[in-house]
Amino acid sequence: MSDELTPRERLRERARKTVWADAFFRWESAVTIALTMLLAFFVPQLPAPFEWWQWWYWLLAGLVVEAGLVLAHVTDPQSAQAAVARLFRREHDPRDIRNRTARQQLQKALDYRDRIADLVAQQSGVLQMSLQQTLDDVDEWIAQVYRLARRMDSFAADSLLERDRRNVPNELRALRRRLETEESPTVRQELEDAIRLKEQQLANLKAVEDNMKRAGLQLDNTLAALGTLYAQVQVIDSKDMDSARARRLRDEIHDEVAELQDTILAMDEVYSTGRLRE
Repeated sequence: MSDELTPRERLRERARKTVWADAFFRWESAVTIALTMLLAFFVPQLPAPFEWWQWWYWLLAGLVVEAGLVLAHVTDPQSAQAAVARLFRREHDPRDIRNRTARQQLQKALDYRDRIADLVAQQSGVLQMSLQQTLDDVDEWIAQVYRLARRMDSFAADSLLERDRRNVPNELRALRRRLETEESPTVRQELEDAIRLKEQQLANLKAVEDNMKRAGLQLDNTLAALGTLYAQVQVIDSKDMDSARARRLRDEIHDEVAELQDTILAMDEVYSTGRLRE
C-alpha cells in the first residue's frame, strides 16, 4: 500500500510517526514521568492529599496527565507541520550539495519555504487550507531544485566526462586528418564510421554542457520566483483564494516544477545514452 503513496503522502506518513515519537520524548513528558515516579515510590512519607488516597493513585494520575500531553501534541496541527518541515529539510539537506552556488540557492529556497509555512500557520479556515495546498506545491518545487542540484554535482564530479570534453575534439580532428590521406576504401569506411560516432559523442557532450548552463540559470530563476511568491502570499486574503489570482499562482508553480523536471529528464536522457563514453 505504501508503494502507491506519492512522495508527499509518504512524507506525511513519516511525519505522523515522528509526531508520536516526539510526544513521548518531550521535556513535558519527561517531567511528568519523573514527578510521578518520585511521588509514587521515592517520597512515601509525603502527606496524602486526601484520606482515601493510595500511593498507586500517583501512577494513575501521572498516566492521565501523560495521556493528555500526548493527545494534545498529536492532535496539534502545528506539531504535524513542524514534523513535516523537519523531515523535508532532512531529505533535502543543502549540505548534500557540493556545488557551492547551488547549495546556497537551495538553502535560500528552504528559507523561503519556512517563511511561507509560518504565514500558513498564522491563518485559519479556508484560507489556511488553500495556502497549505500552495505550500505543498512549493515543497514539490524545492524537491525538484534539490534533484537538479544533485544532477549538477554528479556531472561535475564525473572525471570521464571531463576527460572526454578535453580529448574528443582532438580525437575527432585526428580522425578527419587521417581520412584526408587514407586511400584504402575499407579503412576509409571504418574512419567515416568512427568520425560519425565521435561527432555524436561530441554533440552529446555539448548537450551536457548546455544542460548544465540551463540548470544554473533555472536555479537563479527559481530563487527569484520563490521570492516573488513569498511577497504575493503575504498580501493574499480569503477572497483571493477563490479567485483567478489564486489559480494563476498555483499554475505558475506547476509550470516551474514542470520546467525543472524537463531539464532533469534532458540531463538524464543524454547521460544515459551510453554514447558519451564510447
